[in-house]
Amino acid sequence: MATEVVMVDEVSFPPQITTTKPLSLLGHGMTDIEIHFLQIKLTAIGVYLEPEVLSHLQKWKGKPGNELAENDEFFDALIAAPVEKFLRVVIIKEIKGSQYGVQLESSVRDRLAEEDKYEEEEEEALEKIVEFFQSKYLKKHSVITFHFPVTSPTAEIVVSTEGKEDSKILVENANVVEMIKRWYLGGTRGVSPSTISCLANALSAELAK
Repeated sequence: MATEVVMVDEVSFPPQITTTKPLSLLGHGMTDIEIHFLQIKLTAIGVYLEPEVLSHLQKWKGKPGNELAENDEFFDALIAAPVEKFLRVVIIKEIKGSQYGVQLESSVRDRLAEEDKYEEEEEEALEKIVEFFQSKYLKKHSVITFHFPVTSPTAEIVVSTEGKEDSKILVENANVVEMIKRWYLGGTRGVSPSTISCLANALSAELAK
């Protein structure tokens, strides 16, 4: 497990954070886009999990990281594992909260629609998330965290700017919560291939111990 601070493009991620218990930094990466051959970095991402997650992934022991990164079944098992999960997303390129909210909404909505789980309740939950981000301006180094407790199928989203916790929202629709996890942790369909690759390599190394 990580023991020192990890830097992702000038953004530091502590090796451990404590929610209800200590969680370890097991993956990190970023989201970016290419515009006219320029790589524009958008966010840095840190994925914190209970070390206990390894006991739910034993089936993949001995598999190399590059193989796991391509294996969506492995990431489904990771998402389904009954352990606490915490995502820390740090803004590199400032963006309107409304833009981030719409990205999240469309990605989650598409995944729900594919599985025929997009009903009125899901639509309402997503509207609340969009509304939550609507009025925010995410400057460089603003932080968005997603906390997925093990005890309930909810997600607490907190936005902090300039080091202060601004506001939070609790997402209580289990289908929406699952698709938010998949947006960030969904293997080959995750929003950040670098994060998925890093997670796969770290978990492969931990499983081999």
